[in-house]
This record gives sequence, C-alpha cells and structure tokens, in this order.
Amino acid sequence: MAAVFMLRGSARLLYKHRKVHAASIAMVCSRAMASKTPVGFIGLGNMGNPMAKNLVKHGYPVVAYDVFPEACKEFQDSGAQVMDSPADVAERADRIITMLPSSPNAVDVYTGANGILKKVKKGSLLIDSSTIDPAVSKELAKAVEKMGAVFMDAPVSGGVGAARAGNLTFMVGGVEQEFDAAKELLTCMGSNVIYCGEVGTGQAAKICNNMLLAISMIGTAEAMNLGIRLGLDPKLLAKILNMSSGRCWSSDTYNPVPGVMEGVPSANNYQGGFGTTLMAKDLGLAQITATNTKTPVPLGSLAHQIYRMMCAKGYALKDFSAVFQFLREEENL
Repeated sequence: MAAVFMLRGSARLLYKHRKVHAASIAMVCSRAMASKTPVGFIGLGNMGNPMAKNLVKHGYPVVAYDVFPEACKEFQDSGAQVMDSPADVAERADRIITMLPSSPNAVDVYTGANGILKKVKKGSLLIDSSTIDPAVSKELAKAVEKMGAVFMDAPVSGGVGAARAGNLTFMVGGVEQEFDAAKELLTCMGSNVIYCGEVGTGQAAKICNNMLLAISMIGTAEAMNLGIRLGLDPKLLAKILNMSSGRCWSSDTYNPVPGVMEGVPSANNYQGGFGTTLMAKDLGLAQITATNTKTPVPLGSLAHQIYRMMCAKGYALKDFSAVFQFLREEENL
C-alpha cells in the first residue's frame, strides 16, 4: 500500500515537474517571439543611443530615426533599419519609444507633418521617455487615443552611465492595464520601472527629482569649493562628506570636482553627461508647474536662475556638474 502511495506521489511530482517545465518553455518561446518584433526608437542622443543599444542586446530589432542622420550611422552599420521620418517608424513598428530634448520636439515628432500619428497603427504602444511638461504629455495622450493607440510617459533618471549599463529608473504614467506591456521593454534598459499613475505623473515625478538633483549639485559644489578654499584636500573632503550626513548622489556618485572621481564628466572637462541646457529646461518645467499649483519652491527658483546664468556664460553644452567650475569663476555671484 505504501508503495502504491509512493508511486502515485512520484507520478504527481513528475507531472508537476513536466507542467512547470512546459510553462517555462512556453514563457521562453513567448519572449523569443516578442524579441523578433521590431521596436521603434526615435531620438538617438546621449541617452537614446545607449538605451536603443540595450534593446538590441535583448534581442529586439530596432527601427531607428533621429533628426541628425549621423546619430543613426552606428545603428545602420550594425544592420538596424533607419527610417527617414517618425511616420516611417510608425509604419514599421507598433511599439515605439521616443527620447527627445523638449516639449516642442515631442509635439513635432508625434503630431508634425511627418509625425508618428500620420502612420500609427491601431493598438500601437507609444512610450515617451523625454522629460517634458506634464500638460504636454496629457495632450499627446489625447491625440494618440483618437488614433486608437496607447500613450505612456516614462521619463528616466540615472544619467548616461546608467543608460549604458541598463540601470535607469523609469517613472511611468498611463493606463495601468498597459503597464506590463511597457515594462517588458523598459526592463531591457532599466533596473527600476515604477508605475506612478495616470498620464503625466511620470513627468511630475521626474521634474521633482531633477529639481532636487539641481539643488543638491549646487550645494555639493558650494561645499566643496568652500572646503578647498579653507585648505582641505578635495578627495579628503569628499570622503568625509560621503561618510557624513551631507552625503548625496552628487557627492558620492557624480562629484563635480575634477580629480575626485574617475568616469564622471568632471574628470573629462565636463563633457558628456546631462547638459546644463537640459537641466535649465527641466528647472523651467518645475517653475511652470510650481506656479500652476501655487507651490513655493524658493531653492528651485534659485537653482533655475543659476543654470540659466551658466547657459548665458558659455556652459550650455557642458555637463550640469560644471556648476562647480562656474562658482569658482564667479567671484561676484
């Protein structure tokens, strides 16, 4: 009798094992099939380029477009399809990611004469990872919905380094039922994909993050500059800050002082990274939303002024951590 029970138990275990194995195979096959579906990518700049490359690494054929043809050459050489317009991308792919510099760029790419909506397929999933005005995201979502497609805003945090490593954080806004479909792609480019709520909430989270980032970067630059002028070695001061209560991302991961860290823009004459112009733009968005919601942001306003001054004084194309260099040179600030 015991032997019969043992045989039945073994049979159940074998059946369960086969069932799990079959499910695993089905999941792998499903992923393999999905990986063969082209994904459109529009905007191959400092962030978009490595993001698109990570999609390719995960098996997704990329259909690419950038307003600057030279930005596409690398993808073209590797066999990717390069289109002549956003509309052509929409004709070839029913999942498209956009990574663009500003609200006007996003509006043009989606609704312009050769925009995505000219040839978008019904049921397409359009994910915008640009940092733009939440109100613009909502308007784009309405226009996309009229065409029978789905729009989600999914701005990113982490910078160029995280984009290369596939460790970005995505803040996603849109219809919750579509989140899993978006997450399938976004996890190829990021380690954190967070659902924030309806369309525009992803942008709201990103704007708040970047306002805090700008404030903390200025604070780090000021503290480091003061310490150096008081005779402290910058590496020693950074070490102390990073084991004390003043520690922040700007001090321990992206230090603005040349010579303190390797592999960051301050070690490369502030080249690459997140441009001062883009930070000024994001702070401008924070100011607009703060005004619209009657929210006091005095430090955010000051940060906006500082980054606008930097743009006017030759720092526009340098990384935003160049605020350290700016403060060193601006004795009368």
